[in-house]
Amino acid sequence: MKRPNRQGNARSSLKRKTRTGDPMVAYDRLPAELRSWLAQAVLPWSVRSVFKAWRHALHRSGGDVEAAKRDLARIERTLLKRDHIGV
Repeated sequence: MKRPNRQGNARSSLKRKTRTGDPMVAYDRLPAELRSWLAQAVLPWSVRSVFKAWRHALHRSGGDVEAAKRDLARIERTLLKRDHIGV
């Protein structure tokens, strides 16, 4: 079966999950720093997964927002290596 031609950050071979609720409302509830990082993200992060990763990254960095953003970028690079389509 041929996959649809996805553009931008929706193009990925990684497993996708269906979302519940209004994704824009959930996105608007994210911290501003995380929304700014997410706007530049390569992968199509769900609000739930990126917020969970953000909380862990902030905890590991002792609350340092810039270090947490670098940690998210590292996580994303790791996921991209697993993505056989590439973006």
